Amino acid sequence: MSYVIEMNNIRKEFPGIVANDNITLQVKKGEIHALLGENGAGKSTLMNVLFGLYQPEKGEIVVRGEKMKITDPNVANRLGIGMVHQHFMLVEKFTVTENIILGNEPKKGGKINIKKAAKEVEKISNQYGLRVDPHAKIENISVGMQQRVEILKTLYRGADILIFDEPTAVLTPQEIQELIGIMKKLVSEGKSIILITHKLKEIMAVCDRCTVIRRGKGIGTVEVSETNPDKLAAMMVGREVNFGVEKEPAQPKEVVVSVKDLVVKDPRGVNAVNKLNLDMKAGEILGLAGIEGNGQSELIEAITGLKKAESGSILLNGKEITNMKPRRVTEAGIGHIPEDRHKHGLVLDFTIGENIVLQTYYQKPYSKNGVLSYPEIYQKARNLIEDFDVRTPSEYTPARALSGGNQQKAIIAREVDRSPDFLIAAQPTRGLDVGAIESIHRRLVVERDKGRAVLLMSLELDEILNVSDRIAVMYEGEIVAIVDADQTNERELGLLMAGGKKEKEGEPHGE
Repeated sequence: MSYVIEMNNIRKEFPGIVANDNITLQVKKGEIHALLGENGAGKSTLMNVLFGLYQPEKGEIVVRGEKMKITDPNVANRLGIGMVHQHFMLVEKFTVTENIILGNEPKKGGKINIKKAAKEVEKISNQYGLRVDPHAKIENISVGMQQRVEILKTLYRGADILIFDEPTAVLTPQEIQELIGIMKKLVSEGKSIILITHKLKEIMAVCDRCTVIRRGKGIGTVEVSETNPDKLAAMMVGREVNFGVEKEPAQPKEVVVSVKDLVVKDPRGVNAVNKLNLDMKAGEILGLAGIEGNGQSELIEAITGLKKAESGSILLNGKEITNMKPRRVTEAGIGHIPEDRHKHGLVLDFTIGENIVLQTYYQKPYSKNGVLSYPEIYQKARNLIEDFDVRTPSEYTPARALSGGNQQKAIIAREVDRSPDFLIAAQPTRGLDVGAIESIHRRLVVERDKGRAVLLMSLELDEILNVSDRIAVMYEGEIVAIVDADQTNERELGLLMAGGKKEKEGEPHGE
């Protein structure tokens, strides 16, 4: 069997951690090959070795039958290997064409020939059905389009082996479908694709074979047509995974948070939240559903004190908390798992231990007479790291060194440990693998069963349906409907989210 890529017994170490422990990956020409694993399993590290960003301690790389030493990305490019990174490497102020030719500019008489480059970009764009305007500025195009620019960058450099690192983490469902179409087109034109992911649905939809790695070790390679999501999940986490959310029916009690006639403006001065009314009760999980940009984020930021409310009121246990400072909101009894874990959830250069006490560091026993008590801080961190299965070399590791899933678990540990009366979970499982998702859903149900009020905001409809007890649908800054989770379905929610009306009583709830 001839492979376009063979990575044989690759070992890559970092201080205190073996990221890749003798992993073998073999990719056939013209296939879409999934690289599946939990957050922090070593997938991106392995691909960074293939792309020349890291040098392995052991093992060999064979490209089209020849053993190669890939010392840097330029060598990878010359071998026809291109990488579409999870975090885009684009210059916002440059046009699409300027970004694509950066470092590889066609010159005419010592000058950069932008016209020629734009024509070439347009030609490649049309050939692969990417439909990108070569003259648009990056800052003016959608995330999905920016990703296409990254793909074009690799094709412009002549890549025929493409590595996609978690390409759907930031895309809408429609953009995901379009990307799947693009990948199939690339393969039909003779390219080979390695897809780093932990989304089982996408593997089943688009991949030919799948190599699974768990905690840095290769578990095996399977034909996708001969497997199913349950088997892949079990290979990935080492046990059976429950895709449903096991919970007893909710026992809702008193109203904990009451939002009345709330108005919040967006940066353009338009009402993002428009005279909104909503009650959240103890002992239930209220799902907040809506298409992105309909005011969900602004509502949560207003409740948590991150954004100013123009008018209206927010009551917590009957007490006014409107426009309180975030620390006062926290002390009043609100926990917040924020939508953007890097911007609002963590100080990335602080240790995990320091991040775990960000909400309480000024209180006893973590602070005595204004001086931080580090033995207490790190003891607390050790306890929570163990309780919430945060996988980190130690409590002294900087937060930025952890995978996304483990960063998220640390935030959840911090917020849940304070046992707030009202817990807000905004996009709590975005970009996480099935094992981490299962554990986070379980935590939310535990908080509910302790009699807490939980607000779950998610763009994933199956998450909203599985975890929530009731679902509030937001459209253009208002709550347009509140439905019981077990009395609705994706079709009805989708209709409500687009501004449609609720199905009438007695109409069938078809899928």
